[in-house]
Amino acid sequence: QVQLVDSGGGSVQSGGSLRLSCVASGFSSSNYCMAWFRQAAGKKREGLAAIDSVGNTNIADSVKGRFTISQDKAKNTLYLQMNSLKPEDTAMYFCATDFAELGGTWLSLDSGDFGYWGQGTQVTVSS
Repeated sequence: QVQLVDSGGGSVQSGGSLRLSCVASGFSSSNYCMAWFRQAAGKKREGLAAIDSVGNTNIADSVKGRFTISQDKAKNTLYLQMNSLKPEDTAMYFCATDFAELGGTWLSLDSGDFGYWGQGTQVTVSS
């Protein structure tokens, strides 16, 4: 079955950087989209960045210019490089994936489009 294991969170000071990782297993489809989401306490889950099987990306305006999504297919690993972190970036971060039924590539930042989720990794940014 599909499994996602995310890691790399921690506590950093404002202006610092972190790189999150998400190791995927249990699928070989090339019609996937993988994405990063976050959820702060008392807030809705927010889509941050998505990447498809051919490397197209979509970055949310709220993090554009600071966050970068990438993947290493040889390692089945998704990354989120986060720079210039701010206290408002404090949240639980999740990776997610799902597949296009009819093939082709797709990108989404809508959590409702994803059926497979990592367990989450906490990011705390102090001022």
